[in-house]
Amino acid sequence: MNGRREKRILLWFLSEQNRIKGKLIIFVLLSNHVIFEMRKVKLNILGLSYSQTQTGAYALVLSEVDGNRRIPIIIGAVEAQAIAIQLEGLKPPRPLTHDLFLNVALAFNIEISEVFIHKLEEGIFYAEIVCEQNSNRIRIDSRTSDAIALALRFDCPIFTTEEIIEKAGIIMEFDDSDEEGETSDSNNKTSSKHIDYSEYLPEELNELLDAAVADEDYEKASEIRDEINKRKPL
Repeated sequence: MNGRREKRILLWFLSEQNRIKGKLIIFVLLSNHVIFEMRKVKLNILGLSYSQTQTGAYALVLSEVDGNRRIPIIIGAVEAQAIAIQLEGLKPPRPLTHDLFLNVALAFNIEISEVFIHKLEEGIFYAEIVCEQNSNRIRIDSRTSDAIALALRFDCPIFTTEEIIEKAGIIMEFDDSDEEGETSDSNNKTSSKHIDYSEYLPEELNELLDAAVADEDYEKASEIRDEINKRKPL
């Protein structure tokens, strides 16, 4: 404009203390004009279960606060152990990697204020760790599993976007009182062979998804959900 190259400034404004049922609203501004609104959804850790198709892998299940949508995320055994130890309140004789990160951060007066799962691409979740030191705030890219293991140790909230939970979320009922027995039973239900869902019709996929949800087979439900999402028009 006026012979000058237009500068576009992307500002993220987090409304102060604007919490609505565990959700935060971020306004994205472009050249001082609101271009879209993104809703951040607060998540809880629902549980871990063994992978039925990948040896040594686990399904980490996150649930939205004040909602019934669940997000299954496949993680490695090391990260699953780090999360499980903290969930159970166990203290290893020597600090694990995430415990060491906590100790170093506290020694230098660094806090993690939140973990933000901000992107889902080709079935992979991407997260950021929001660190604060004095008045400085820094966002650090992280694997989602590592970020959640740290969130447990720093006792900080976990967020994602409404777009991600709308795309990846699965509605399922979960009985906490019978979690251990159901997890044990589910390990014996399904074949460990990988299934190619690309050959199924949409109606068949929806039926399989409902069955996987009923069986609380998080990994299978996640794979079917991804196949359904692939077929949705852009």
